[in-house]
Amino acid sequence: MFRFGAQSLRDRINDAASFLQAYDVTVSVAGLRHATGLRGNLAELSGRSVLVATRKQLTAALALIELAGLARRLIILPADVNADHLAAIIAAAEIDTVVLDGDDPPAVRDLPLRVECSPSLTPLAQIPPSDAHTEWVLLTSGTTGAPKMVNHTLRGLTAAIGEASPADGAAVWATFYDIRRYGGLQIFLRAMLNGASLVLADADEPVADHLFRLGRCGVTHLSGTPSHWRRALMNPALKEIAPRYVRLSGEIADQAILDALRLAFPSARIGHAYASTEAGVAFDVNDGLAGFPASYVGEVRNGVEMKVVDDSLTIRSERTASCYLGRENALADGEGFVDTGDILERRGDRYYFVGRKGGIINVGGLKVHPEEIEAVINQHPLVHMSLVQPRHSPITGAIVSADVVLSGQGDGRHSETKDEILKNEILSLCRTGLARHKVPASIQFVSNLAVAATGKLKRRHG
Repeated sequence: MFRFGAQSLRDRINDAASFLQAYDVTVSVAGLRHATGLRGNLAELSGRSVLVATRKQLTAALALIELAGLARRLIILPADVNADHLAAIIAAAEIDTVVLDGDDPPAVRDLPLRVECSPSLTPLAQIPPSDAHTEWVLLTSGTTGAPKMVNHTLRGLTAAIGEASPADGAAVWATFYDIRRYGGLQIFLRAMLNGASLVLADADEPVADHLFRLGRCGVTHLSGTPSHWRRALMNPALKEIAPRYVRLSGEIADQAILDALRLAFPSARIGHAYASTEAGVAFDVNDGLAGFPASYVGEVRNGVEMKVVDDSLTIRSERTASCYLGRENALADGEGFVDTGDILERRGDRYYFVGRKGGIINVGGLKVHPEEIEAVINQHPLVHMSLVQPRHSPITGAIVSADVVLSGQGDGRHSETKDEILKNEILSLCRTGLARHKVPASIQFVSNLAVAATGKLKRRHG
């Protein structure tokens, strides 16, 4: 893992021919050693609490490289955060500076300092000292209310990142994530600290265009949620890429998606990682199987200790966040364990993720985890992806319904008879692998499923 004296990212930049690429522009990483994309007096940003509120990921990346070790606090604002929450975020984080790359929202216009960031770099005669212990503040992706602000250190954020192997050569990383969320930030830091290039996704870029761009850049390492990967696997442009390493995180990686990726990339290493904004990176699994070995629980592995409390995974490590900024409620318990809210089930010598505490469907008083049902549905060879949600029932309060995307669903060639046969096959899988109350009461075939800006399936809860 990396150990930092100073907290600077700029100091880690070497002369390698690495780059940061967005949809419409490429920036040399080495160029940042003696240049800046921030307009104005860089030394004036020293010791400030800075809101990084750029519209584009590239300018956010440049600002993070330049401000780490210089600013007192970096608050990283995802593009999809509700503007109504900005005033509360600014007050709680004591923000006095905002970095922008375009029009500024009303909530930031009264801040003492506003700084523009541009991918056009300007040479610097002198780089200000960057030895401050910068706080890195990430926002949670909760579906209701104001997001929580989670306080990290660069040491904690990078504790799971190892030195690059010489066998990796000149790595070109890419991620379907937005780097302003925890999963994407991990990939950004991994690339920057190992002298690799990074290709950034664009929210408005069609999947095919993005895959073609990844192919042109020679992507070697690619990361995303299982939902990201399912969308990519449905696209013919997937043949344009041949990564050496495929990584999944952010959602449950069921056996169906792992097997599909193995079939698509037979020469690649395929791994899935567990991490959360609060708990940090806990572990990687690289054996090609869903879940993780039960031996991971109850022992300290790479500085991470895990326990299962009331079926929920709890984690203690130097990678966890220190606190919720501006909130009285504690992030960890008295022993330093963070409750992730992710529910586990042990089967033999392995633990499997079955869902979230807050995502349970109540069917007549019985608990149902949507993700558990989706994992079974996704086993059908003609299913690309599925989404299980509650539907109101006057008798049981809720029943289980499933939206399913089939291979070739968009070509309109599925007859009603074939659809009924497929539905019966899927229901047979569910009846075999699930308790009776978990079997979907209805199945609907759809052409696509909505994916949130976080890369996760959009869900409603009942």
